[in-house]
Amino acid sequence: MGHSVEAPRSVRIWFDGAIEPVFSTVRVEDGDKRRVDAGDARVDTKDSTLLEVSLPALPPGSYKVFWSVVARDGHRTEGAFPFRSSKP
Repeated sequence: MGHSVEAPRSVRIWFDGAIEPVFSTVRVEDGDKRRVDAGDARVDTKDSTLLEVSLPALPPGSYKVFWSVVARDGHRTEGAFPFRSSKP
């Protein structure tokens, strides 16, 4: 079950520790499994615990965020979570 939000302009995920930019990714898909993010996933240059990706104006609907990161100690973690956009 996801959360209903106004259409976000980005997805930001914070982690407990620093993550490796080269091995950390995030993508957003719509209900038809089409990628809808801007393709600019990145670790913030000032906060190495923040992974983010930009989004275009999303129509109302269901979306899912998929993320995968590698911590500085080499440990890989991944996951996913849904959200529902209620307004464009």
